[in-house]
Amino acid sequence: MLIDSHTHIFPDKIADRAIASLQANADAGTGIKNCLPAHTNGRLEGLKESMKKNGIDASIVLPVVTKPAQFDTVNAYAAEINGADGIYSFGGIHPDCEDVEAKLDYIKSLGLRGIKLHPAYQRCYINDPRYLRIAEHCMKIGLYMTFHSGYDIAYPDYTPCTPKLFAETFAPLLEKYGEKDHPHVILAHLGGVKEHDEALEYLMGLPIYLDTAYSLEQVETETIMAIINAHGADKILFASDSPWQDQGACAKRLASLPLTDEQRELISHKNAERILGIGG
Repeated sequence: MLIDSHTHIFPDKIADRAIASLQANADAGTGIKNCLPAHTNGRLEGLKESMKKNGIDASIVLPVVTKPAQFDTVNAYAAEINGADGIYSFGGIHPDCEDVEAKLDYIKSLGLRGIKLHPAYQRCYINDPRYLRIAEHCMKIGLYMTFHSGYDIAYPDYTPCTPKLFAETFAPLLEKYGEKDHPHVILAHLGGVKEHDEALEYLMGLPIYLDTAYSLEQVETETIMAIINAHGADKILFASDSPWQDQGACAKRLASLPLTDEQRELISHKNAERILGIGG
């Protein structure tokens, strides 16, 4: 069984525009033309086709609310697709939303298991009181949070969430709410894109999950295994970052890692099953 814990799709009517916009942002950020190819068409059916082709049993979709006005439409779509055909969706919220606690309660009432927060695209540092307010309420009510961490290709000079800053900022919340055997915080990209030495220094052993999105093909085996062994396979999630990575290539890369059978089962599906409330 294989569950991809970090994917992105868009409603059909905006998918082409959204993919093109994100690619343009990446080109502008790097100065490199066509630096971010998409491996699906960015639609629900494209993700399902990729899953079928590559032996992915389930995928978690992570929408990003880039302005408060998107809250209702983003979460309505997330609820619409959640739980069918191996697709599970988190919800989303923006740090500038009003009535944050009520909105988070609403997301949970929709049956969504968590939210996605993207400090770079939401222009908000991880230590901002607005994020901490969201995080504390999520921990109180049992909503998971996936944070983008580290470098972002579209914002090369703006890194509002690093492993060190996250660890320093969230220490009080993790001490108060973090269950060591069942964390509710997920840091994407093995703790931070291009920040893996810092992740090894500051994140190992914290009651948080790390996912492998946009990391399996970018990070050397020695570093991946160092993070898995130091942090614990029970807190690592297989993830691709589809459509920006190919699910099949990521699955093959995971299969190539020198993992024990127990580590492989935890990373490939058991940890994600616990987050989703499915499985045995």
